[in-house]
Amino acid sequence: MEEYEKEGEVAKAIEKETAKIPSDIFLWSSLAFMGISLVLKLSKKNSEALFIGQWAAPVLLFGIYNKIVKTQGSERNDD
Repeated sequence: MEEYEKEGEVAKAIEKETAKIPSDIFLWSSLAFMGISLVLKLSKKNSEALFIGQWAAPVLLFGIYNKIVKTQGSERNDD
């Protein structure tokens, strides 16, 4: 049995499409969400500020995944 399972066709298709997105998009989007959250917090819209502010971390994680896919990719493990 192999140490790692091979990627499915759906995962490969998603990786192929997401690899086209520039990494900067994720960084700038995350910073924008933090800025919007700050403006909402200063406007005393606490619930909205928390809602938008929580988007920053997942967007950065998507950016990390995107970078890994670009540099490693699932096809490296395929024979």
